[in-house]
Amino acid sequence: MIRFNEAPYIGTEFSHIQKAIESGQLSGGGEYTNLCQEWLKEKCGDTAGVLLTTSCTHAMEMAAMLADVREGDEIIMPSFTFVSTATAFVQRGASIVFIDIRPDTLNMDESLIENAITERTKAIVPVHYAGVGCEMDSIMEIASAYKLTVIEDAAQGVMATYKGKMLGAIGDFGCYSYHDTKNFTMGEGGAIVIKNKDLYEKAEILREKGTNRSMFFRGMVDKYTWVDKGSSYIPSELNAAYLYPQLHAAESIICDRMASWELYKSLLSPLAEQGFIELPFIPEDRCHNAHMFYIKTKNLEERALLITFLTGRDIIAVFHYVPLHSSPAGKKYGRLHGTDDYTTRESERILRLPLFYGLTADSVRHVADSIVGFYSK
Repeated sequence: MIRFNEAPYIGTEFSHIQKAIESGQLSGGGEYTNLCQEWLKEKCGDTAGVLLTTSCTHAMEMAAMLADVREGDEIIMPSFTFVSTATAFVQRGASIVFIDIRPDTLNMDESLIENAITERTKAIVPVHYAGVGCEMDSIMEIASAYKLTVIEDAAQGVMATYKGKMLGAIGDFGCYSYHDTKNFTMGEGGAIVIKNKDLYEKAEILREKGTNRSMFFRGMVDKYTWVDKGSSYIPSELNAAYLYPQLHAAESIICDRMASWELYKSLLSPLAEQGFIELPFIPEDRCHNAHMFYIKTKNLEERALLITFLTGRDIIAVFHYVPLHSSPAGKKYGRLHGTDDYTTRESERILRLPLFYGLTADSVRHVADSIVGFYSK
């Protein structure tokens, strides 16, 4: 059986977990939490800081609170995304304004943003699908002109870049995921990237249940106390200890995944050239992270047949997402601005192929050969 995903494991995680246990601190905020945050901050460049969180969902929720999203505000985002992109703002009482996606990268269509802006618009949320960056120059220009906050959903974009800049480190906030389906994992976990120094300090308080505990441990205050609103968004040291060695092996992990990605592309290009399928599109000014390899079938019916065909050959391939604007909650808490020219159509054609760290070339060939065999019939 070729699984769709296997969580990355490089072999040194347990030794770091043991060291965390021996340190006597299992709760968050210890050595490994700080090491991960320092590594991420260095990669992100011009930011006030990066904080590990218990999930990317919680990172998005923190960003919504730090951006002061309130009831009645409107948030512009693509409908083609995971539910957490929207629920983080719905919890604050905001309404979601969905816009269509581009058919090439499957990211939000930046040309539709300006027309969707109203006097109640508070933020733009670009989602970097498959680790391929949105058109961030255009998005940032629009945000600047209308004084809007930009919150990047970079759950799939760790270590991917747009014109040399790390995804998640371009807007006001960026949110990463370290779920076990991602390139690097801590089981469940995430991180928030924060540009503004004052908001970074506020984020520390927010993450630490509304206390100034982080400042206390840095010796900035002689005792810590409750100072503001907050919740428990900090992961344990055990999670951070599992993640840390993977971050240091980030280049080799991505190279391994990229080898599988490129092999898929090479083996399936003849089918694409014959018009049977479409392959991912990567703009020249973007560097993706081989988070996923997908193909586009002709339609929903063909995709269903292909999934069944692959399952019969012990290959697990999956699809996502059901467009949020057509879901029950999407209709309740948001609206589609403009027309759905591509979101539903493209979502019904996408099929994600197995791709993970350690996937063998033989497995990739078996998947590709099976797809070729399906279309040869």
